[in-house]
Amino acid sequence: MQIRTLAHSLTLASVALAFSGTAQAADELKVQTSFNSGDFAYQYLQENWVPKLKEATGGDVTINLMPTGSVVPYKETMEAVAMGLLDGDMTAPAYFTGKDPVFALMGDLIAGYDKPSQFLDFCQNGGGEKVLQQAIEDQVGDKVQVVGCGPYKREALVAAIPIRSVEDLEGVKIRSPEGLAAAVFERAGATPVNIPFSEVYTSLQQGVVDAADASAYVNNDASGLHDIAKYPIYPGIHSMSSQQFTLNQEVWESLDDEDRKALHQWFYDAFNDLAGAVQEQDEKLVARDKKKDDMTVIDWPQEERDQFRKIARGAWEAFGEKSDLAKQALQAHLEYMRETGLLEGSDVKATDKADQNEQN
Repeated sequence: MQIRTLAHSLTLASVALAFSGTAQAADELKVQTSFNSGDFAYQYLQENWVPKLKEATGGDVTINLMPTGSVVPYKETMEAVAMGLLDGDMTAPAYFTGKDPVFALMGDLIAGYDKPSQFLDFCQNGGGEKVLQQAIEDQVGDKVQVVGCGPYKREALVAAIPIRSVEDLEGVKIRSPEGLAAAVFERAGATPVNIPFSEVYTSLQQGVVDAADASAYVNNDASGLHDIAKYPIYPGIHSMSSQQFTLNQEVWESLDDEDRKALHQWFYDAFNDLAGAVQEQDEKLVARDKKKDDMTVIDWPQEERDQFRKIARGAWEAFGEKSDLAKQALQAHLEYMRETGLLEGSDVKATDKADQNEQN
């Protein structure tokens, strides 16, 4: 395993050396995303926000957003950015959960936030960027700069059977990625099944799973999932997958202060706008589907959502105990959520109490 890892690192290093000169001298930032080229989000950013970066920086900075896997596999972008093979990445921190549980909590606080703007604000103003920066530095040193982070969509839940409450999750076979999402569903009584996203359609069709943690309503519709799963939950009860926008540290330092500020604000403006655009598309499709006789769009009442959040918090705390950085991430989330009313100020659980006892 060590030989294979070393060989892989040397391969990346040789490619990085071959391209590093052009990457840093280029007029545009080469940034690999976790989007497919046909994704609504990818197309929206390309058409509406890539041109605005050039305007915001007076022509100093342009950006080339590349689809997933364009240069390196999706799980290797962090190292590729550190080595200069990529100028930056715009990808899901959750992909790096295997390196440290902190990336699970920074990648998607399952059932935590009500809308993307809250998570984006947590990153921009609530300490999220700082925690993510520490997490990345723990992996690759001071070679990568976090520019921004946060989600652009609140995912709907695909379901082939009606699930109207937490109680209805009992025994449901649900496709879920490994890690925090699976832990939350399991605590709620469901049976998580780890299958690739590419197999979601056939798994639902064949009854391997009853429901699936997939994507935004617009994406699920485009994938044909609603043709075979007639009971989607919208707004979703679970996932709001975050993205990180990072740059190679030398590239970042080559920009002047005004361009850095512009790039930082560009990300948050772009993702808040993208979130609104995705929601608009989702709601148009939901309104259409509610008129269909063969579909039932389910919206959980707030008390069920609150109950699911309480269940999810147990999983958050379990992950928060897995590493020091994960604990920092969780505490940053909880502090922000209490300040913004997502959690009651008196809602202090075991993790918080342990910290208070240590301080005392």
